[in-house]
Amino acid sequence: MTQRWAYLGPAGTFTEQATLELRQRADGDVELHPAGSVGAAIADVRAGAMQAACVPIENSVEGAVPLTLDELTHGEPLVISAEAYVTVRLDLLVRAGTSTADIRKLGSHPHGHAQVRSFVTSRLPAAESVVFGSTAAAAAAVAAGELDAAAAAPAAGRHYGLVSAAEDIGEIHGAVTRFVLLRLPGPPVPRTGNDRTSLVVYVQDEPGSLLSVLAELANRGINLTRLESRPARSELGKYFFLLDADGHIDDPAMADAVAALHRRSAGVRFLGSYPRGAGTAHTPPAFASPAAFARARAFVDGLGAGR
Repeated sequence: MTQRWAYLGPAGTFTEQATLELRQRADGDVELHPAGSVGAAIADVRAGAMQAACVPIENSVEGAVPLTLDELTHGEPLVISAEAYVTVRLDLLVRAGTSTADIRKLGSHPHGHAQVRSFVTSRLPAAESVVFGSTAAAAAAVAAGELDAAAAAPAAGRHYGLVSAAEDIGEIHGAVTRFVLLRLPGPPVPRTGNDRTSLVVYVQDEPGSLLSVLAELANRGINLTRLESRPARSELGKYFFLLDADGHIDDPAMADAVAALHRRSAGVRFLGSYPRGAGTAHTPPAFASPAAFARARAFVDGLGAGR
C-alpha cells in the first residue's frame, strides 16, 4: 500500500529535502503532501489522514524547534521512526532585476531570520523582517510580488523562478537541521546497532530528582546525546525533560534503564528507537554490553537454582 507522508511545505523547504531523503530509505511507495505548518502535518497523522509526518526538531545554530517538542510532550502520543540531517544554506532570493537597494521587505522562517541577522544588519539595514511558517513560503511570496526578497534554500529559488542576489548568507556556514519522521505508536523500528532512543521524562520537584534519572542511564553505560526541558504547563516551575540517548529499546541496557525510570514513577513517554541519521552511536562499556547482561542474568538465575 502506498504511504502518505506530510511535511512542512510548501515545495522547496528544507523539510521537503529531508523528506525526500527519508523516502529513499523507505520500503514501498510514498506520496508526499505539503502541510501549512508543523502542527498541521502532525494533526494529519493523528487523524489518520497521513501515515507519517516529517518535521524539524532541532538546528545546530538556533537549537530546538519548540512546536515540535511541545507536540511530542503534550499531544497524543507519537513515535519517531527515522531521522535525517540537512545542511542549511540560505540565499537571498529575489525576482530577476531586483537589486539589494530595492529590498524593503525580507521574508523567512524565524530560524532563517536568526541565521541571516548579521547579513541583514550590514547589507540591508532598512529592510523589514517578515516572518513566515517556512523559508519556501517566503520564497513563494517573493514570486507573487508580496515581498522583495526571501532568505531561503536555493531549491526554493529554482522552484519559484527566483535568482540569488547573494549566496550562502547565513551567519554560521554549514549549519545543520535535524528532522524526524513521526508516526502513530507501534512496534519500534528493528535494531541496527547504530540507533537512538528518545524519551520524555517528568520528574518530581525535589532535590536530586533529575540527577536520579540521569544516573539510571549513566549506571547502565548509556550515552546521553541531548537533554531539553519544556514547561509542563500545569504550573510555573514544572518541567518535562526530553532525552536522546545512544541505543535501542531492544538493547538490554536501554530496556533496563527505561524500566527503572518507570519504577520511579518518573512519568516516562517512549518516543521511539530508530536508526541514527548521522554519526556513530557511542560504544557502551564492557559492563553494559548485551553479553554482560546475559552473564549477569545467568548468574542470578544460578543463585535461584541453588536454593
